[in-house]
Amino acid sequence: MKYHVKKGDKVLVNAGNYKGEEATILAVLTNKDRVVLEFTSKKDREIGKRTIKKSKLNPNGGLVERSVSVHVSNVNPVASEKSEQ
Repeated sequence: MKYHVKKGDKVLVNAGNYKGEEATILAVLTNKDRVVLEFTSKKDREIGKRTIKKSKLNPNGGLVERSVSVHVSNVNPVASEKSEQ
């Protein structure tokens, strides 16, 4: 499937917990139609928390920190300075 954004693009989140935040795309997860974001504003937004079950890799389970991902439809590309000139 073709998306309107790609890795490295600057985007604006338009829905969800991170609405109004600017971010850069670190990865595109095509199997789940999601994008992994790195936020430009440094207010504890680049890392999210996720609950995981107990397993051999994580014998205690619980909360782990990981990069935030949102659905690809909830981001819009930000116009770059090159295209505005």
